[in-house]
Formats: sequence, C-alpha cells, structure tokens
Amino acid sequence: MVCDRDRVAAVANALSHGPSCFTPSGNRHLKLEEMNGIIGKKVGMTSIFDESGRNIACTVVEAGPCVVTQVKTDETDGYSSLQLGFGEAKAKNTTQPMQGHYDKAKTTPKHKLVEFRNMDLDKNLGDTITVDEVFEEGDVCNGIGTSKGKGFQGVVKRHGFAGVNDATHGQHNRQRAPGSIGAASYPAKVFKGMRMAGRDGGRRVKVKNLRVVKIFAEKNLVLVKGAIPGHKGSIVILEK
Repeated sequence: MVCDRDRVAAVANALSHGPSCFTPSGNRHLKLEEMNGIIGKKVGMTSIFDESGRNIACTVVEAGPCVVTQVKTDETDGYSSLQLGFGEAKAKNTTQPMQGHYDKAKTTPKHKLVEFRNMDLDKNLGDTITVDEVFEEGDVCNGIGTSKGKGFQGVVKRHGFAGVNDATHGQHNRQRAPGSIGAASYPAKVFKGMRMAGRDGGRRVKVKNLRVVKIFAEKNLVLVKGAIPGHKGSIVILEK
C-alpha cells in the first residue's frame, strides 16, 4: 500500500518539474511530452501496393491546412500549446465572442478547433500549418475520430455476446437474448455497468500506432495504414 508520505513525495516531485505537470483544474498527471498533430477530414479508404507487392488498406485524410488561432505560453497560461482551426464555418452561425477570437488571428471562422500541447513548431498567431510540416512518410501516429452511430443495438452486436448458438433442445427464440441480469432477493437490484442492449457507436475513439504511408503535400492529403473511426467527411485528428 502507498502511504501518505509517498503521496506527498510524489506531489513534491511533480511540483519540482514545473506547472506543466498539472492541468488547469489542478489534477495531477504525468508531464506532457511534445505532441504534434493536425486536424483533417476523412475522405475515404483506398489501397496501395508497397515495395514488396503487398496490398495495404489505407485511410485517405485531407489534413490541413490549419490556422493557428491561439498561442498559449507558460508565462500567461501555465503551459504551452497551439490552438489550430480547420474548415470553414459561416459567420452567421458563429457567436460574437468567437468572431472576435478569429479576428485576432486575422482569419475566417473555423469549423473545428483543437489544442495541441507542447508542439515543437515555432508558429505565431495567424500562421498556417500544413501536413508536411507535422508528418513525414514512415511516421507513426494516432488517429482520433467519432465512430459511426449504430442506433439501438442488442447485446450480441453491442457487447459481443455469443448467444445460445444452438437452435435445438428447446431453444425457441433465445439465440440472441441477454440472459439473466441479476440475482434474487439479494442484492435485489441490477448492478451499474451491466452489459445490456442500448445505443451503440457515436463515441470518440482513438486508434494508436498507425503508419503514415504516403503524403501528397500539394493536395494536403495523407494516406494512413489502417482504419480511422468515422464516416466519410467526418472530422479526424492525427497526432504524432
């Protein structure tokens, strides 16, 4: 067991590394390393052949160009980061405070804003970041997107239940049924977190360790090996 003395020593050690060891809300976390990234739009999927002739399934992402809409520093905000904006949004659908936010960067309203902490790119407010400034072919990245919504689904599709798997021996219509969800008079309730039918999909999902196969800098396109969650045209985030 960890005693209070060890906890105090851990906090003191974190404080000695500076304010970047803490979130703005004061919660402890590990000191963040440099994390480069870019915002993009999922175009679709394709496949290419590598040098050995193998067919590789790839996700095509229109990554950037992104505009730096805010620059945070250790002196003013307690940590350093770059806020990037991607895609165009209508001015009539943008609130006045956000319009002023974009006016400071001398850019138009953006569809998506994402903050990347401790980026090693030296950029100023209003600068543009392209995909070839962040990634190179062969880099490993993480893909973040919102998975496709599946609607209300049963336990077999939602949680991978096997079902009865046998239509004989008196199993009339129980092949895809969830089965028992609780006991008798004790505990006389259904425990929280019980895997049951319900709404599935439509969640933020991160897929790690995807390899950048090809970059078309002139078209702002990047080919990533594997699948990134989301439908065609959805916003995705690539972080290095």
